[in-house]
Amino acid sequence: MDIAFLIELTINGALTGLMYGLVALGIVLIYKSSGVPNLAQGAMVMIAAYLVWMVAGWLGAPVVVALLVAVLGMFLFGMLTERVLLRRMVGQPIIMVVMLTLGLESLLRGIGPGLLGAAPKSLDLGIDMMPIIVGDVFINREYLIGGAIGALMIGLALFFFRTRLGTKLLAVSDDHVSSWSVGISVERAVAVSWGLAGVAAVAAGVMWGSVQGVDWSLTTLLFPAVAVVILGGLDSIHGVLVAGLVVGILGSVVPGYVDPLVGGGTRDVVTSLIILLTILFRPHGIFGREEIERV
Repeated sequence: MDIAFLIELTINGALTGLMYGLVALGIVLIYKSSGVPNLAQGAMVMIAAYLVWMVAGWLGAPVVVALLVAVLGMFLFGMLTERVLLRRMVGQPIIMVVMLTLGLESLLRGIGPGLLGAAPKSLDLGIDMMPIIVGDVFINREYLIGGAIGALMIGLALFFFRTRLGTKLLAVSDDHVSSWSVGISVERAVAVSWGLAGVAAVAAGVMWGSVQGVDWSLTTLLFPAVAVVILGGLDSIHGVLVAGLVVGILGSVVPGYVDPLVGGGTRDVVTSLIILLTILFRPHGIFGREEIERV
């Protein structure tokens, strides 16, 4: 076995997994405050990437300015989505709320390319395309920077839930009625979580847009992100970090050795198996909270 090749696959896979974690983080943030699995996060990542591309490409603004505009725009978009769509679903069966987010995913997936064109757009962040070479190991610079940003965002999310506002969001996730009774605005807390999910979408959209271009395919990042969320636990930010590494490494190492034998396509198989086996043997994930109901 070529040890250098295995190390290269493992390192780049781990960095890719942390980038998946940027998408998964938005899903967890919303679930922790409202108990709603947001299936529109992939489309939010795409829209965020399109927004950065528009400001930097069309208007010629510096990338930093484009990022700030995108962060503000996606935060407001997330809050507006909660106010206009999700708040109307209060009291409805959870499956209907999930279907609403899936419908929003489909709508945004069509609107973005429909208005701005389906051809991939280049998003240049000024990252050197030459890999970092350590001995016989090649490390992708974009993955390295994206992985570092993913780890930073996950760390900031962990810190956020230790703040006063973060504690309110945790209280809301535990019990909406009790939160109302002590004066916590549940609606505002849920809206903030959607806004923060929009900010996470900007980080994911920018890094993945730099790697593979800006187009509708960014919405497909929802699939590995769901695997990360299910494996780590729907309400666990720690789980995003650990599960992201697991999904990324397995999704890199296994195809690296099996794809040449079968002609490709095994990454999606690995991701699907992770989802299936987790649901069968540990439905609440590695770090997720197991709900016990008395009957």
